[in-house]
Amino acid sequence: MPFHPRILIAEDESGIADTLQYVLRTDGFVPVWCATAEQAIAQFAAEPPALAILDVGLPDMNGFELFKRLQALPGGAQVPMLFLTARSDEIDRVVGLELGADDYIAKPFSPRELVARVRTILRRSGRGAQGTSAPAAAPTAPTPAPQAPATPFALDSERMQIRYYGRLLELSRYEYGLLRLLVQRPGRVYTRDDLLRLVWDEASDSFDRTVDAHVKTLRAKLKAIAPEVDPIRTLRGTGYALNEDLPSAP
Repeated sequence: MPFHPRILIAEDESGIADTLQYVLRTDGFVPVWCATAEQAIAQFAAEPPALAILDVGLPDMNGFELFKRLQALPGGAQVPMLFLTARSDEIDRVVGLELGADDYIAKPFSPRELVARVRTILRRSGRGAQGTSAPAAAPTAPTPAPQAPATPFALDSERMQIRYYGRLLELSRYEYGLLRLLVQRPGRVYTRDDLLRLVWDEASDSFDRTVDAHVKTLRAKLKAIAPEVDPIRTLRGTGYALNEDLPSAP
């Protein structure tokens, strides 16, 4: 019997919620709609979904606060979440990603594109291939939490600064946004379209070559500090990722 992942939708606009439920159901998901944050918390606590889609502008709670409340619930930290909002300001995108969201999409959007992103996130997290409601077998011993790898990068979001091996980088606005995004998720591959959407204000007015040009200047600035280290990995025909295994000293 095929498994149909449950997708929690926290969205107060019924028209958008109806559209999301239709396209998700058509693609084999089981959508669960909640019009308020409190309803979403109750549904999530009763049965954690495979993925949650959270509107930032809910009537009873900011979507970012809802994200933190859901993460604190049992099993919440393992559920991937995607922010949905009418606001496309860079600061909103940055806040969502800094909190740990898996993706961010601004209204108006293509429902099919959103479903495609849902599938990508589930495939990456492994939660689209198995159920989430069945109780897991009790482990024979507690599993230690994975240790975060050491990184030569130090972010200072308040000052919009990044240090590399202790040295302050002189970055343009978009170089900073691009590098910060990569540094926050080492190993994650971002396509050029992802980077245009998440870093640039008007992605529709920019091109793939814009991303490539900024990566080239970033590499030059990083190489000036650590000539033997290449922290940005290129996936030909796809995009870029930050290398996960960087030396602690140049």
